Amino acid sequence: MSDELLKLRDRIDALDTQLLRLLNERAGLAQAVGHIKNGQIYRAEREAQVLRRLVADNPGPLKPENIERLFREIMSACRDLEQHLRIAYLGPQGTFSQAAAFKQFGHAVGEVPCATIDETFRAVETGRADYAVVPVENSTEGAVSRTLDLIVGSPLKICGEVLLPIRQHLLRKIDASAASRVGDEGGLAGIQRVYGHAQSLAQCQHWLNQHLPGAERVSTVSNAEGARLAAEDAAAAAVAGDSAAQTYGLNVVAPRIEDEPNNTTRFLVLSDHDALPSGRDKTSLVMSAPNVPGSVVKLLQPLADAGVSMTKFESRPVKGANWEYLFFVDLEGHRDDPAVAAALKEVAARAAMVRLLGSYPAAR
Repeated sequence: MSDELLKLRDRIDALDTQLLRLLNERAGLAQAVGHIKNGQIYRAEREAQVLRRLVADNPGPLKPENIERLFREIMSACRDLEQHLRIAYLGPQGTFSQAAAFKQFGHAVGEVPCATIDETFRAVETGRADYAVVPVENSTEGAVSRTLDLIVGSPLKICGEVLLPIRQHLLRKIDASAASRVGDEGGLAGIQRVYGHAQSLAQCQHWLNQHLPGAERVSTVSNAEGARLAAEDAAAAAVAGDSAAQTYGLNVVAPRIEDEPNNTTRFLVLSDHDALPSGRDKTSLVMSAPNVPGSVVKLLQPLADAGVSMTKFESRPVKGANWEYLFFVDLEGHRDDPAVAAALKEVAARAAMVRLLGSYPAAR
């Protein structure tokens, strides 16, 4: 071993020791802050501000996304010294919802995997979890209607959002003799069923049509559940991500089968509170318009007049009322920003119903 290599390793060891001391010093300061706050430990706006500053100040060579991920975990470990957060998500383990929860909160949390999106809401509403992470829309397949329907009647507020790139793989349990065929058409031989969440199957329909046109497509409550079923069925495969493959011991027989390479799912973080201003925020609301001509245009006009940008406008039918609709709107800015506050006040005066769903830091 060369002297130069030994010197470099000695420097790395010294830096690791210094990092260890600094991390524990940071943890001690975080504990002191927690004692002063004596209340809610997780502050979405503060963590967003810290991460934005660190990414902006990063000189490299570490990539910005790796800086963000590292410091998410550091903050998660420090936060856990004060409060062990319980995070509900659409389970079981191995789902994209679990991945979104870890992206937002780090791994030093208690997991509350739920069988349905409904149960995810209830876990927080009944105090079984502190926060819920639920899918709300996909860049390919659009809105997750069940989330929108539930949020209207729930007391929970939106306190954050997560943007998760979706990498769909075809997973299968194969024996050692077949492992050498992974990556070619041989790895697909004998597949009669493909399990997956309805949205994931739809996101991969062109690939499935081309490569497995005769296989039955079986919708499951989550991709992880599909992976679990595929692990028990030699004639089946599943559409899911890396985490599900690791959790259920499956092989990736075809990677990246999503039809759109930039496929992304947006998740909402829900709790009994929203967030204070972070400097780059969104505000979400749901409203209905009076049943008169031009009412929707009049309802949105205050936003244009105040110079408030609208990033989403989604309509959903009102349950039990034919041809009546609710409108879900996302705005740039925080509800406490003067322009947003003025616009919301005028919208409320014109709407048949309006409910503020929350203000929260905008995801990168």
